[in-house]
Amino acid sequence: MAGWWRALPRAARRYPWPTNVLLYTGLYSAGDALQQRLRGGPADWRQTRCVATVAVTFHANFNYVWLRLLERALPGRAPRAVLAKVLCDQALGGPVALSAFYVGEGSGRGRGASR
Repeated sequence: MAGWWRALPRAARRYPWPTNVLLYTGLYSAGDALQQRLRGGPADWRQTRCVATVAVTFHANFNYVWLRLLERALPGRAPRAVLAKVLCDQALGGPVALSAFYVGEGSGRGRGASR
């Protein structure tokens, strides 16, 4: 395990996009599974699979590209630059990501399913 943990930063530097996509998808899916566990009901692996699919096909890729674009458009770590990035992310990136989440989650429910 320790060797894998040390290899992660090297992989992230050498292959930033795939590493980001895999980590994001893993964390997104783990968050869904943990939420289900905390609710106390049985695990809904179909939902977790749907969440993972949306994460790997859209969210991880969108966030990687979007955040790189924001950094190029508004470079720096000064408070003004950070605030501009946060505002831009919330005004433009947030609605896109949220819409994709609900569209992706809604498409995985099948016919006649309701929650």
